[in-house]
Amino acid sequence: MSDVQNMNLGNDKALWLLFLVPAVLAPVYAWCFWRKAQALRALASHEMLARINNTVSLPKQVFKAFLLVLAFVLIVLALTEPKWNPQPQQIRRQGRDVAILLDTSRSMLAEDIKPNRLERSKIAISDLLEVLKGDRVAIVTFAGNATVKCPLTQDYAFVRMVLADISTESTSRGGTMIGDAIRKAVDEVFDRQSREYKDLILITDGEDHDSFPVEAAQKAAEEGIRIIAIGLGDDNTGSRIPITGPDGQTTFLKYQGQEVWSRLDSDTLREVAYATEGGKYLSVEPGTTMDLGQIYDNLIASAAKRELESVTMMKYDEKFQIFVAFAIGLLICEALLSERKKAPSV
Repeated sequence: MSDVQNMNLGNDKALWLLFLVPAVLAPVYAWCFWRKAQALRALASHEMLARINNTVSLPKQVFKAFLLVLAFVLIVLALTEPKWNPQPQQIRRQGRDVAILLDTSRSMLAEDIKPNRLERSKIAISDLLEVLKGDRVAIVTFAGNATVKCPLTQDYAFVRMVLADISTESTSRGGTMIGDAIRKAVDEVFDRQSREYKDLILITDGEDHDSFPVEAAQKAAEEGIRIIAIGLGDDNTGSRIPITGPDGQTTFLKYQGQEVWSRLDSDTLREVAYATEGGKYLSVEPGTTMDLGQIYDNLIASAAKRELESVTMMKYDEKFQIFVAFAIGLLICEALLSERKKAPSV
């Protein structure tokens, strides 16, 4: 009784196939027996059939059909992947804590990196989620201020949902305050239980607006956080920032009558990254690709990990073989069972 109570089905949808028994198999067999009887009646009279067909056993024919139907039922039960005898098994998950700081200032709408800097960054983050190996991920957006959009989690589906809603409207104030974003991650995202296993991926394209990012990076280093800074754009030419007006016309952002060109301050980003132990600065220039998956494999996946959580799961013994064996046995019995009556003993 305890085994039945602890039974688990890995594919309970296969049970729908059992409806084929009353809906298809039983009517088909009944129709076949009826058609056979009709054909025999058309062939000969009742008296002649009694002499010709006196060695055939109708109960045996019905029993053989029953064996085939029962074998089908057992095969369906095997397809449900039945299992029982549960045993608790502890699974330990290891990984690192990764906070992604994503610039959402209006300069991220520049189209020198297709389709634009922000959308390219979101695509790269989505690709990163595909290769993560149990690490916890958080997302912080920043422009003139910083906001924790997603706390540290292993629920990557939730991270994707948050990522889809991120736009240049995600932050209420304009500007690029890199230092504030780093401090927000240090204070509100990462815990202080361990001084290791923490990575901060900074994705930005703009010059910092007096938020003291290097000092913020030095504070992060004291907490054992490594910064991987990714700069979008180039230091020289830069790119204009497209603005779509109410009439659908596209113009470019202006300040005091002059078009604004977003240029990358790679020197500051290098200082930010190298202020932390093992920090790295990477540049994504127009015409180049942004592969966070490769960055993860090269810098994060190979780094030391800590145990993030321990989960107890129930492990079951697979028992589908029993049902397959019985089904094969019934098929063999059906093949060996004769439809003839036993010859009368002399």
